[in-house]
Order: sequence, then C-alpha cells, then structure tokens
Amino acid sequence: MKKKFIIYIIIFFLIFLVFLYFKSLKDKKTEIVKPDISDNISYSSNIIKDVYYSSKDVKGNEYIIKASQGEIDYKHSNIIYLTNVNGFIKLANSNDIEITSEYGKYNTENFDTIFSKNVIIDYLDNNILGEYLDFSIKRSSMIMSREIVYTNLNNILKADAIEIDIDTKDTKIYMFQVNKKVNIRSKK
Repeated sequence: MKKKFIIYIIIFFLIFLVFLYFKSLKDKKTEIVKPDISDNISYSSNIIKDVYYSSKDVKGNEYIIKASQGEIDYKHSNIIYLTNVNGFIKLANSNDIEITSEYGKYNTENFDTIFSKNVIIDYLDNNILGEYLDFSIKRSSMIMSREIVYTNLNNILKADAIEIDIDTKDTKIYMFQVNKKVNIRSKK
C-alpha cells in the first residue's frame, strides 16, 4: 500500500513538472515581431506625432517629408514607418514635385522613401496615381508601380510602372509582361 502511494505521488509530481515545462515554453514563444508596413498588428515602438524631415543635396534640391505620425523601428532605428505622408521635392532648376500617400517608410540615413497605398505624384499639369513608389535621392529617381494611371492635359495613360529621373526628367513607362502594351487614351 505504501509503495502504491509513493508511485502515485511520483506520477503526480512528474505530471506537474511536465505541465510547468510546457507552460514555460508557451510563454517564451510569445514574441513581438515587427509587422510589414501594411499589417495591422500591435507592437511596441516609439511613436512620433507631426513628423517633419528636411534635407538638401549638393545640387541645391530640397527634400521634405511630413506625416501625421511616425513609428521608429526598434531593430533599425534609422527606419520610420509613416502615416498620412506628404513629400515635397523642391528642385533647384525646375518646378516642385508633390507626393502624397497613406503610408511611407523613411530612411533617416540616406533619405530614401517608400510611399504606399493611394500614392499621388503632382508635377506641373501631370498627375500620376499608383500604389507603390520607391523614391531615392542617391539614384535621383522615382519608380512607381502597381495600377499606374498617368494623366496630363491631353492624355490618360495606364501602365504597370513608370520610372522618372529627377535630374533630367527622362521618363520610362512600361508594362511588366512583354505581350502587354501601355494603354494611352486621348482626353479630346
């Protein structure tokens, strides 16, 4: 009888230890991971209201980024995730370019900016709508993709991508698939 009692206590104790072991594993697996810019997952970060960054290059061009809110990435402190973004490119020898989007990803070291969701570029009488814009000061270019609609006074153009050289204003408009063509329609 005494042996059975001791065996029951040992079994109970082992079950209790196994339970604690699995509970501690479960607690360790709960880890906060930085989501992609489009995810709606909560995580810890530094939040900045009314973000404003300005920089000038050697050519005298000024780059300004404004946002209603920014979140600094803990793993990469030079990256800020932006909400309600306005970008202004004030060119020394040309007219200004204005960019707006719902979201952005700004690099404070090299000033490169990714604009995403409902991106709009306004330049003179040209208006470009799309979903993704990669703006690079170092490359001196803007590459916009995803559902591009380009309009000016005379035409409406639909394409997969548009690439603009900020210095020369040279523009490449293209489709990703060779067998598809850029759609151009006159407004008149």
